Amino acid sequence: MREDYGLILVFLSLSGLIAGGLYAFSYVAAEQKGDREKLTAYECGFDAYEDARSRYDVRFYLVGMLFIVFDLEASFLFPWSIALESVGDVGFWGMIDFLLELCIGYVYVWRVGALDAQ
Repeated sequence: MREDYGLILVFLSLSGLIAGGLYAFSYVAAEQKGDREKLTAYECGFDAYEDARSRYDVRFYLVGMLFIVFDLEASFLFPWSIALESVGDVGFWGMIDFLLELCIGYVYVWRVGALDAQ
């Protein structure tokens, strides 16, 4: 049993040595001088026009959360559709109920105006 741990120690030592050697080689081989252009903040290919610490509108987070909720619906639908024969009528109507509640929630969010980009 000690031999197994010895092999793991050799493996970890060898992998650490290789990783450290590659890191040292990249540090030595790369150019280490930075100019003004290289050290500026990069945002989507154009210069930043606002402070990065500005406040976001709450609707940004609301749309993000709504996307996650409605995206999770798909993760429930795929396994359900594959196991549709084995879940029977109870599983079928349970998913129909889930989809109906989800649609009611979507219509509510739409009517309230949470998806409007104002």
